[in-house]
Amino acid sequence: MGKYTFTVNKICPVCGQSTRVIKTKSRLVALHTDVDFCVHYKDFNPYYYTIWFCEHCGYAAEERTFLAPMPKRHRAKLLEFLKGRQMNLKFTEERGVPEAIASFKLAIFYAQLVDQPLERQAGLMLEMAWIYRDAGEEEKEKETLQKAADLYDRSLMTERYPMNGKTDNFVIYLIAAIYYRLGNVEKTTQYLSRIIGVQSIRCDDPQVYEKARNLWIDIRSDKEQARKEADG
Repeated sequence: MGKYTFTVNKICPVCGQSTRVIKTKSRLVALHTDVDFCVHYKDFNPYYYTIWFCEHCGYAAEERTFLAPMPKRHRAKLLEFLKGRQMNLKFTEERGVPEAIASFKLAIFYAQLVDQPLERQAGLMLEMAWIYRDAGEEEKEKETLQKAADLYDRSLMTERYPMNGKTDNFVIYLIAAIYYRLGNVEKTTQYLSRIIGVQSIRCDDPQVYEKARNLWIDIRSDKEQARKEADG
C-alpha cells in the first residue's frame, strides 16, 4: 500500500465480520513533541489512522479497544444502536482531516454510549485535538482541548489510578500541559502546584515531577519575556 501504512483484516468485535483496517508502519521519524505529548513526525501523521472503523456495521474504536474482549452488555447495546443504521464513514486507504475527525467523533460517541472510562474518552478527545492542530484549525483545537481537560479532571475525581499506564500524578501534569497549550497560566500553575508542592512525588514519580518543574520554569520564563516586551 503506502509508504507509511498497510491494510490488514480484523474481526469486528460488534458484528463479528472481517473488516479492512489500516495500520501504520513503525519506521516513522519523530521531529519534536509538544508539551501535551503530541508527537510531530516527518512527512506523515499517524494520528489520522488511530481509529479503526468496521466497514460493515460502522463501529469505530482505537486499536486496543477494537481488539480487546468486549463485555456482552456493551456489544448488545452497540448492536441495538447500529441495527438498521448506515454510517457515513467509508473505508479509504488514505485519510485526510475530514476522515480522521469523523473517525474520532464516532469512536468518542461509541465510548460514551457504553460508558467507557472517562480517562479513555479524554485520551480520544486529546488526540482529536492534535488532528485539529495539524490542520491549523486553532479554535476547534482549543475547544477540543478544553473538553479533554474537563474529562481528565472528572476522571481524577471519580476513577481509580493507575489506569492504562497512567498515574494520577501524570494526569494532573497532563491537564496542566493542556491548559498551558490553551494559554491559561492560572489553571496551569494551579495543577502544577499539586505536583511540585508535594515532596513525596519527587521520590515516587520523579519523571512527572521533573516535567512539572520544567513546565513551571517555562511559565516563569514566558512571564519574564512578556515583562521585557512590555517595558520596551
